Amino acid sequence: MSRLSKAVAAVYSGLIAGLAVVAGAAIAGAFVLIIVDVGIRAAGLRPPAFTSAVVEYMLLYFTLLAAPWLVRQKGHVYVDTVVTRLPRRARWPAEKLAYLVCIVTCLTFSYIGLGLSLDAIRSGGFEERSIDVPLWLNYAPMAPTFLLVAVEFGRYLVGLDTMYVDRARAPDSL
Repeated sequence: MSRLSKAVAAVYSGLIAGLAVVAGAAIAGAFVLIIVDVGIRAAGLRPPAFTSAVVEYMLLYFTLLAAPWLVRQKGHVYVDTVVTRLPRRARWPAEKLAYLVCIVTCLTFSYIGLGLSLDAIRSGGFEERSIDVPLWLNYAPMAPTFLLVAVEFGRYLVGLDTMYVDRARAPDSL
């Protein structure tokens, strides 16, 4: 691996980790907002009107921002029963097919998200709730994060890692 490719890989890994940190901060922020909102209500006062809307946006953003890191860490939900139960000769193509399906699905979502974002920007629409938010903010994280998730599945596809545990070599505790 050349120095340039190592540098690119390090920057990319830093991006994935940075997005996960931002997602974690958003989770903490949403938690604090909910606690403050409930505390204000419990005190018989009227909480800020924006709390629910902001927390809903945070839910969307932290889910999408954490997704590439979760795929890299194998922390996402997937079913490996079929692939791991296959004979060794059939496992490799089944695993590669699963990665390809994931990549195509993520690229499709990324493309759709980009289209929705561009349409929302062109329309100049706003989502009118307790706070007015530009409509494109609903879609902005979709294209880049699903693209990054596709890249993560691509890493599995080219053999840099595998999502699947080799049951023959895995400890009995799995």
